Formats: sequence, C-alpha cells, structure tokens
Amino acid sequence: MPLHLDIVTPEKKVFSDSVDNVYLPGEEGEIGVLPLHAGLVTALKPGELRYLHNGQVVTLAIGSGFAEITQTKVVVLTDMALEEAEIDVLSAEEAIQRAQQALHNVEHSMDAEEVAFLHGVITKSTAAIQFKRKSRH
Repeated sequence: MPLHLDIVTPEKKVFSDSVDNVYLPGEEGEIGVLPLHAGLVTALKPGELRYLHNGQVVTLAIGSGFAEITQTKVVVLTDMALEEAEIDVLSAEEAIQRAQQALHNVEHSMDAEEVAFLHGVITKSTAAIQFKRKSRH
C-alpha cells in the first residue's frame, strides 16, 4: 500500500504521486512516514525532505511549513522546495549576509515582523546551502 505525497509551495505544486516512504525535517527531529502511519499534523523546519519514488530516493531542500500525515497520505505545505540543481550557493550566501546586516541595523523592539522575516531568510538559506553541500558528497 503506497502513500500519496503532495508537496505544495505558494508558487506551485512541486510533487504529487505515490511514494513508498517520506522523511521530513520536523521541529523535534526527523520524522519517518510509512503507509498506515498514525494521523499527525506537525510543524516542519528548514532542512532535507526525502522520499522513495519508483525505486529512486529523491531529496529536496525545504523551508518552514507544516505536514499533515494520515494512514494513506502526506501533504507538505512549505515556503520553499528546491532540488539540488536549483540551489545557487553564492546567492544563498549573499542573502544570508544581507539579512545579517539588516538584522544588525533593525530596531528589534520596534519591528518584530521584520526580525522574524530576516531570521527566516537566514534559516532557509543556510538549510539550502547545507543541502547542496551534502548532495555534492
């Protein structure tokens, strides 16, 4: 009995098909999902998502989001889902530097939303860089 996996970002549906398993970067650690998994809704942190599809392990760098898990389906809602080839390490490093500089200049007590956004940029960019470097080895 396969699992149906949907991976959705604000821009598009990245993937929708049957898979054998899914591994997600949960807030408390990696979550492995097989068919007949107990129902669960969980927050996801930026990191690596893996799934087995047609005998091939597919990996993606994902951003923050949520996963809804049932016995037959996994729905991942995330703000980023990139394959290794889509990640530009230099651009990600520049984004981190710009965000860190902006954090240094922002008035933390006055603009909590901007601070949270900048921390998100740093976290997602760092996850993408780590994923790209890991994929190369």
